[in-house]
Amino acid sequence: MKIVLILICGLVLIAAAVVAIGALLPKEHVASRSASYRATPEQLFALIAGPQNWRPDVLHWEMVPDAAGRRLTRETTRNGETVTYEMLDSSPPYSIKRRIATENLPYSGTWTYLIQSGGAGTIVRITENGEVYNPVFRFVSRFVIGHHRTLDAYLRALGQATGQEIQIKD
Repeated sequence: MKIVLILICGLVLIAAAVVAIGALLPKEHVASRSASYRATPEQLFALIAGPQNWRPDVLHWEMVPDAAGRRLTRETTRNGETVTYEMLDSSPPYSIKRRIATENLPYSGTWTYLIQSGGAGTIVRITENGEVYNPVFRFVSRFVIGHHRTLDAYLRALGQATGQEIQIKD
């Protein structure tokens, strides 16, 4: 019985520490990654701006009508999460800026994609300006998952879509 009580107290202390550390972390973060591709800016822009069916984590992608005239898309991932994104800015073939339009998520943010010719290929840089509201999710996002995980997966998938392995850079 004493061992069970010690284990329960230990778990409560760990949970309290996760909440406390998460509460001390800033809600906002900025993460950025880049990779170089043997593809033209136009080819990469078309993939990034268009249907996301080339991404292995996206199960379903669709354009969403909006009465206010916003350019909205909705993605459903393989883990069942559905998120709507708004295109804030698009300058073909060099940049795109999107934001999460779905409300009441434990996170939000914008993603800016910069596409530029560089030497033998084209460099794509993604910058995430994110906010994580829940302290537990903030802890997990910072220390377990990492802020770069989604960016890295996106850049790798873009490499697969263009038939190449890529090296990710800060």
